[in-house]
Amino acid sequence: MNIRSLTRGDGVVIGAAVLLLIASFLDIYSLDGASDSADIPSLWGSGPVVLGVVLAGVIGAALIVVARAMPQPKKVAGLDLGQFGIAFTVFAAWSALGNIFDPAGAFDGEGGFVDELGAGLGLILALIATLVMAAAAVATPLVPALKGALIPAARPAAPQPYGGQPQGGYGYPGAQQQPYGGQPGQPGQPGQPFGGQPQPGQAQPQPQAPQQAQAQAQPAGDFSPFWFAVPVPRPLFAEDGSPTPIAELAPGTWYLAVEQRGANLVAQTQDGRRGVLQDTSGIQRG
Repeated sequence: MNIRSLTRGDGVVIGAAVLLLIASFLDIYSLDGASDSADIPSLWGSGPVVLGVVLAGVIGAALIVVARAMPQPKKVAGLDLGQFGIAFTVFAAWSALGNIFDPAGAFDGEGGFVDELGAGLGLILALIATLVMAAAAVATPLVPALKGALIPAARPAAPQPYGGQPQGGYGYPGAQQQPYGGQPGQPGQPGQPFGGQPQPGQAQPQPQAPQQAQAQAQPAGDFSPFWFAVPVPRPLFAEDGSPTPIAELAPGTWYLAVEQRGANLVAQTQDGRRGVLQDTSGIQRG
C-alpha cells in the first residue's frame, strides 16, 4: 500500500470519518427543559444509528482509502472496493438524514414525550460528517482540485543544474538518466529536452554524417530510460493494447520509463510490472 497515492478528496473523506467518530460519542437526543445532569444516550445507544450511520460511514471511508492506496484495486462481484465504499457513504448520509427527521424512531408518542424530543448534537454532526463524506467520495473522480495528490511528490532540497538528477524522492533509486525524449549528450554537453531548442550560449550542433542523422530520425533507438512521477493518478494499460488498466500510477512515486512508443511511454512499476502510460502530460522527470 502506498499512502502517497491518496488524493485531496480522500483526505476530506478521512476527515469526515474522524468527525463522525467524534459525533458518535455525543448525545443522540435533545430534550426541551432537560437538566445538564440528564443521562441522554450517545449514538452508540441506538442500534440502527450505529449500524446505518456510524459503522456504514466508517466502513465506507476505509474502503475508499484502502482501494486508493492499493497498487491494483481489488474487485468483489465485478465492483472495486472504492465503489463499494462510495455506496456505503451515500447510505450512511441517507440514514443520518432519516434520523434527523425522526429521532424518536418507533416511540408511539403517548403522553406528549415525542413532542419534546429532538435530534441531539451527535445526530446533527453525524449528518454533516456523512454528507461531506459522501459528497467528497462522489466528486473526487470528477473534480480536478480533489484529484490532486494529498502528499506531494518529494522535491530536491536545492535547485539542480540543467540535466541534473534529484537526490531523493519516494522510490527513486538515484540512477543518472536522460531527460524525457532527450538525446545522449556529448562529453561536457547535456542532452537536449524533448523538442527543445539550443539555449543562448550553448554550442550549436555540428553537421553529422548521414548515418548519424538517420539514427537520430528514429527516437526509439536513441531513447534512454528515465525516472518520472505523475501529477495525478494515471492508469497503466497492458502492452498488448487491452483497454483494462493493469495498475494505477500514483503521485509521489517515481516510476521507470523503459521505452517510448510515439507519444506514449512504457513504464515499469515498483513491483516490476510493465505497461503503457497513454497520458504523459505534466509528468515530472527525474
